[in-house]
Amino acid sequence: MNLIFLLEERSMKEVLDIILPKILPGEVTFITIPHNGKSDLEASIPKKLKSWNQPNTKFVIIRDQDSGDCVDVKQKLKELSSPYNRDVLIRIACRELESWYFGDLEAVSAAYGKDVAKLSQKSKYRVPDRIGNPKDELKKLIPKHQQIDGARKIAVHMDIARNTSESFKCFVSGVKRLCNTD
Repeated sequence: MNLIFLLEERSMKEVLDIILPKILPGEVTFITIPHNGKSDLEASIPKKLKSWNQPNTKFVIIRDQDSGDCVDVKQKLKELSSPYNRDVLIRIACRELESWYFGDLEAVSAAYGKDVAKLSQKSKYRVPDRIGNPKDELKKLIPKHQQIDGARKIAVHMDIARNTSESFKCFVSGVKRLCNTD
């Protein structure tokens, strides 16, 4: 089976290229395709779903929620993908990819050599998907964090089972279900 991941931006690609081998069975191949933001992703979905001709292929679309309504964002992506009769899993990173980092502050600590893991006990960080602007919040905690390089640094330390972000858990379980491995 082949999985094609259609992504909003490059930092998600960097994370997935590192963590997907920890999630997927060995016989499943994958390609991660980043886009230049939401508009580029949404314009690309019909083209990719219509023209992809490799047999035994399924698609995963991942987009940040940002300030939008999660249900509305997901519905719009479903409408874009439904005419093509493809196996498509749609997942929304609640608020932003950085919420997934807050779900594993031990990985952030290991990546930057700064103990921020204890913050997961504070109410502000206890539910990572509710952090209003996780990208800015991460920048406050780790001023030297850069989006692409930071994605790589953090992803190598991420523990799939330890992550407390509900949108991350939903992503992992959905991918496993798509591969029939959960």
